[in-house]
Amino acid sequence: MNIPSSRSRIDWPDADRAARFERWVDAFAPAHTIVASSLRPASSDASFRRYFRAELQAGDSVIVMDAPPPAEDVRPFVRVAGLIAAAGLNAPSVLECDEADGFLLLSDLGDEPYLASLQQAVAANDGERIRSLMADAIAALVRWQVGVVAVDLPPYDAALLEREIDLFPEWCVRRHAGVVWSDAQTAAWADARARLVASALAQPTVAVHRDYMPRNLMVASPNPGILDFQDAVHGPIAYDVASLLRDAFLSWDEEQEIDWAVRYWEAARRAGLPVDADFGEFWRALEWMGLQRHLKVLGIFCRLNYRDGKPAYIADLPRFYGYAHKVASRYSTLRPLSRLLEPLMGATRQEAFY
Repeated sequence: MNIPSSRSRIDWPDADRAARFERWVDAFAPAHTIVASSLRPASSDASFRRYFRAELQAGDSVIVMDAPPPAEDVRPFVRVAGLIAAAGLNAPSVLECDEADGFLLLSDLGDEPYLASLQQAVAANDGERIRSLMADAIAALVRWQVGVVAVDLPPYDAALLEREIDLFPEWCVRRHAGVVWSDAQTAAWADARARLVASALAQPTVAVHRDYMPRNLMVASPNPGILDFQDAVHGPIAYDVASLLRDAFLSWDEEQEIDWAVRYWEAARRAGLPVDADFGEFWRALEWMGLQRHLKVLGIFCRLNYRDGKPAYIADLPRFYGYAHKVASRYSTLRPLSRLLEPLMGATRQEAFY
């Protein structure tokens, strides 16, 4: 049952958490000149976190994060926010923090998401706006990879890569599609899984946002504002580029993807980042890294539906199947994986496994 807060626009799952939240806000509201009665929902995401916006007496606003333990832990967010600030990038500043209860007061980056701005630009055929937004996102990513101290982040190691990719057979294949693979199909999956993990581990490493896509960027000054960075790790250099170019909610034609990838690669080389000197090799690594991510996301979206009661993400499964199948069918050593994907996509062609 939802318990209304005395801040009437916010509902809470229980009265105790509502009371603790209100005591926390009351303790610092005067110092920050927060109009407590102005608190209202701002957004939520695929996790258990919620965000509220509150007005300040001077007319500006702040954001409150509700990250209920034990489902969420605000400490990584606070730690990475500090690393981003030290790198000179634009991310929310942590103004107040209650680690035990999972409440944060943050500076407000505004209410113009990159995703909505890009979608509007696409609808208006505004190529100049699209190029400007993506150029800023690419430039910020290069600054992130140069400036965010990677050694202070958890490693994106084999165990984590394997745990992520294994979400696909568990939640997407078995739970969502109800498919049980044969021994030959299981062997084909194991081979593709090993190849993708090995490719990721062979890349040079930098700080990895892990979800660097338009939905987690804001149109801001300086542009872009960066959100949802608490899961950052020390890992493959191509990961965030793949996230940006092959997005969960917005797709581009491949010619445009390659153009932006070249622009990133050139900027990264100028900045001294350890990208491959051969763009073709960098592009292959990016595609394989993206494939690992897309298989993971297919599993996550199904898990959000069945475990967390968030069915909206299921509608985006075809986009990710399309991304994954295109890459798997392009490289000969991954084609057995493409044949695994085809029946799950509704395709009629099912070849034998050897």
